[in-house]
Amino acid sequence: MGKSLKWGEHPAVLVVDFSLGFTDPSFSLGCDLSDEVAATGRLLAAARAIGAPVIFTTQIFDETHPGSALWRQKGSSLGELLPGSRWAELDPELSRQPDEPVIAKLGASALFETDGLSLLQDAGADTVLVCGATTSGCVRASVVDLLQSGLAPIVVTDCVGDRAASQHEASLVDMAAKYADLVTSDVALDYLRESAWAARSAGRA
Repeated sequence: MGKSLKWGEHPAVLVVDFSLGFTDPSFSLGCDLSDEVAATGRLLAAARAIGAPVIFTTQIFDETHPGSALWRQKGSSLGELLPGSRWAELDPELSRQPDEPVIAKLGASALFETDGLSLLQDAGADTVLVCGATTSGCVRASVVDLLQSGLAPIVVTDCVGDRAASQHEASLVDMAAKYADLVTSDVALDYLRESAWAARSAGRA
């Protein structure tokens, strides 16, 4: 285990749950992820400059969904992540663009009962740079589903965060061993600049 994946030439950027419910420490589920959000912002700027696909997710609660009801038993604050609430809104520091999809998800994974996979496939992505929160929860779940769906996941380590350092670090080790490659944002930026999207943007393809 732990070998490197083969990266494709058409990466997308997936930002998992960098909503205010997770990035605002004043909310019970939130913590200070300002550095991770800032690093993600730089990655998004590079992706937008070359026309690489960008997709966001936000966690929402639906009391009629059996999974949501059970999940709330583990954490009652999840019930405040209602559609249209402040806590379900993306962190404004990400400067989401009008043409960038936002997936409102009920489960941990960005691909669970969503159109996330079809959005990535329709955009021509073969590899996914994963950012967001939390490393041990929705990021990890999304990474597992990406791999199982045939898209190579790359976790950008300074663009993901968690409430506890121990959970964050253990999850990175686990994902590197089983499901994903791990890189810093500097490496991810270089990868974007060398991708087919960059070549097309520059008129070289």
